[in-house]
Amino acid sequence: MEVFQPGDRVQLTGPKGRLSTITLIEGARYGTHRGDLMHDDIIGQPQGVVIKNQNGIEYLALKPLLTDYVLSMPRGAAIVYPKDAGQIIVEGDIFPGAVVIEAGVGSGALSSYLLRSIGETGFLHSFERREEFAQIARGNVENHLGRVPSNWNITLGSLQEVLPETVAEHSADRAVLDMLAPWECVDAVATALKPGGLLICYVATVTQLSRTVEEIKSHGGFTDPHAWESLVRGWHVEGLAVRPDHRMIGHSGFLLSARRLAPGVELPAFKARRASKTDYSDQDMEIWLPDSIGQRAISEKKLRKTVRKVTKTSQDQQN
Repeated sequence: MEVFQPGDRVQLTGPKGRLSTITLIEGARYGTHRGDLMHDDIIGQPQGVVIKNQNGIEYLALKPLLTDYVLSMPRGAAIVYPKDAGQIIVEGDIFPGAVVIEAGVGSGALSSYLLRSIGETGFLHSFERREEFAQIARGNVENHLGRVPSNWNITLGSLQEVLPETVAEHSADRAVLDMLAPWECVDAVATALKPGGLLICYVATVTQLSRTVEEIKSHGGFTDPHAWESLVRGWHVEGLAVRPDHRMIGHSGFLLSARRLAPGVELPAFKARRASKTDYSDQDMEIWLPDSIGQRAISEKKLRKTVRKVTKTSQDQQN
């Protein structure tokens, strides 16, 4: 039976269902206003055990799931939430052994899911423009796994510029773009993807979605894009009191996917297309960018603080 060891991360569920995550250290204690819980009382115990502190307050001890860790990790950029990460993994058909391109890395949430999906035999090529975001992502992944995976590489720079220098032509199986302007990278990604490879993009606004779709269509090297979003609503279930929760996870982003055609192949017109407005100006685009609709950018001060936090956590685990 697997038991907790020093260095393991433990998720504690305490009074009122409050969650706390600690890293086990011999002789250490988890202090609260209700008393101290000794780490040594958890070490050597199996998952799912209930531990009492000196005042008899009970805590359920489990190893945190990846989803638990992702939702609590220090953040630089916004994370891809589990409901969308699940869609990317399944609809993107991310499989063990796959060679995957990812841009950008944000805080490392999607990188964590992708690394688990490709396994030890795959390879994840991540690209990020900002060094601070790359540091935070690397630190979060290392803190979760206890190491930086050997099959993961983060390259700094704009994807369309550094991708040709990093990934050989027609060698990648999948490309996942979580970035402000994915339409700028369609041509570079098309060159890197194998015929039959899949591009999946994650964007926040309808204008980003529209512009990306039109760029993929005009490129001519992909199947027609498929776009969707997912909404998640929990349910309250207690005896016969069964009803939807009052709060739900609504819109977080749009997803779209398209398959890479073989070089030189032209997609047949499988269905008649209705006339649509495909022309737009830079002003049309700019009024729907995140800054224009009120999404707050992370401050440099908070970014530096997050880098220090993930670095300290990594150093503490190594000591």
